Amino acid sequence: MPPAQVAVPVQNGPSADYPITIGPAYTIDGVTYTPADVLNYDEVGYLTTDAGAMGFTAAHHTLPVPSYVEVTSLDTGRTVLLRVERRGPMASNHLIALSPAALAQLGASADAPVRVRRVNPPEEQRAMLRGGDAAPLRMDTPMSLVTVLRRRLPPSGSASLAADRAAPQPLETAEVEPSTAQTMELPRSERSAANENTAEVAVNDNPDAELGETESFETVFAESEIVEPIDAAEETPVEEPVAIVTVTPEAEGRFSVQAATFSSQDNARRAAAALGGTVIPAGEYFRVRTGPFATRGEAEASLANVRRAGYSDARILTSG
Repeated sequence: MPPAQVAVPVQNGPSADYPITIGPAYTIDGVTYTPADVLNYDEVGYLTTDAGAMGFTAAHHTLPVPSYVEVTSLDTGRTVLLRVERRGPMASNHLIALSPAALAQLGASADAPVRVRRVNPPEEQRAMLRGGDAAPLRMDTPMSLVTVLRRRLPPSGSASLAADRAAPQPLETAEVEPSTAQTMELPRSERSAANENTAEVAVNDNPDAELGETESFETVFAESEIVEPIDAAEETPVEEPVAIVTVTPEAEGRFSVQAATFSSQDNARRAAAALGGTVIPAGEYFRVRTGPFATRGEAEASLANVRRAGYSDARILTSG
């Protein structure tokens, strides 16, 4: 039996978004749903209506309550921002259930195909949704992208888009026929002369590297009058990477990118690790930023990467 629907009381301040509720796993029509706090949630499926719901809200099977999502109609490309306030839909395996007001804002009907993507909107828009008002419409999704997303739609239920981005791409391989060329051994005098002029250096001697981290191998010939024996070469110690979790002093650079603000330090650390950023404590919250950068161009490049990771409301901060 599915658990009772989880509803979030309407409050006015930012504290109304915390703490979030996850809840236990449950089963509907033979499908088991396990709620989880997934930052990069991104799926396509079908919507249904939640007739008794108020405001511009939604019900979802697994996302935290409350949380915020962008819902895109895969018929028109229209995209709206909604607040997930309930667990559900409890009577079907639709991807998401929209309140009547949210359904009207999206301009869709029951069983319409949609994309649901978790986002972290600014506090101003959160407050509008908490108060029962509509947030500003998002930019329409280009129909070229809508066409691609529609190809991912399953006949029923939903399909994840985030899994595709994380999956490693297979390496292309080709068979090489053995060489039929004959080998010729150089006279000892010629081999000695060759050794005096060149030294062979192997770049990257780690054959056990992970598939996703494999670097190309090449042989470099460097001119050298004297070749030291290999045994005499000194090994260079390899420093382990250090994960910087918090930053307190002000670093050089006028620009930084603020990706998101979290109430959970663990969630902030995970987001910072994924973005290559840092966590900055701010009272009872934790801000995730990238940078600092010396130029606005560098900051804008980082901003684009952060938004592609799902933080559509990230912004550039300027100091000094």
